[in-house]
Amino acid sequence: MPQKALLLTHALTAPDAKFVVADIAVPEPGPGHVLIAVHAAALNPVDWIVAETGRYVSSWPTGLGMDAAGVVERLGEGVVKFGVGDRVMFAGTVAGPTIVTTFQQFVVMSVDFVAKVPSNISLDQAATMPCTVATAAFGLYQAKQQPLGGLGLTPVWEEGGRGKYAGEPIVIIAGATGVGQHTIQFAKLSGFSPIITTASPHNAAYLKSLGATHVLDRALPLSALPARVRAITAKPVLYGYDAVSVPETQNALFDAVAPGGQILLVKRTVAVDEAKVVERGTYVARVFGDVQAPGMQEIGRTLYAHFTQLVEAGEIKPTRLEVLPDGLAGIPDGLQRLKKGISALKFVAHPQETS
Repeated sequence: MPQKALLLTHALTAPDAKFVVADIAVPEPGPGHVLIAVHAAALNPVDWIVAETGRYVSSWPTGLGMDAAGVVERLGEGVVKFGVGDRVMFAGTVAGPTIVTTFQQFVVMSVDFVAKVPSNISLDQAATMPCTVATAAFGLYQAKQQPLGGLGLTPVWEEGGRGKYAGEPIVIIAGATGVGQHTIQFAKLSGFSPIITTASPHNAAYLKSLGATHVLDRALPLSALPARVRAITAKPVLYGYDAVSVPETQNALFDAVAPGGQILLVKRTVAVDEAKVVERGTYVARVFGDVQAPGMQEIGRTLYAHFTQLVEAGEIKPTRLEVLPDGLAGIPDGLQRLKKGISALKFVAHPQETS
């Protein structure tokens, strides 16, 4: 039985590159896997980065998409964790044993990396969370290791993790991004205070509702960030999370964090001078939020074991969203809008509505 999928013929830098909605086969779920009908697929910055650069692509044409929610259609051998008709959320993978992308109507996923969608949110809302929740959680709670690792904090789902870092300040660059929003929420659960972030003023009230205590105007010179942080708290800042990680934000966060502190980036370290890092004893690492990547699967399974409960309790919230028209065919325009820049918002497409 065929299904509809959005495919990209070549990297967008190629003159003949184009998006096409094509028929591909519906995969069969093997042991420990489920077939999911994708009802909502969310767009992420990594999607247009892959589309433009071809990063992570082994052959063309290729699928895209990393976030989704839907309904279980068929069970593989031995699956008892889910039943047909269950509403579920999950993330694709560019590094797992099998590449999984979500801009298509049906996907097969390992049950280890699928979570039920609680009744208090919609499938559209559920689709906004898997990638950014994993990136935020891995950044804070993955073991300290380089080049890919986290800050090594005690996860909020483990005994003693809730409120463990009470009174410790943290600085989160780009709080209105999906990763920034979920990092703020986990930081609140971990007890951090103050939680200082940067964003546009019109997003300040929203980010404070998620747990931020101070929202600094992102339009202010980044060189002023260390002084602004010191004006908020006299306590040395030992933790920083850069959810955008361009050179200017990397350097600003490095200067805002005290010697001996820890910095987490979502992109490769390209700006901070290595000699300064060594001199100040700063731990700098980069997070990779793919739950099926080697080295990430253990914490990924643990996160997914608690994902539903965190969302059902309202402790981890979905991102604001806008539904794109025309099913899969509406995604290319959404990717262009995403590249131009949005804040505190995710685009969601409905693959099943593709004509």
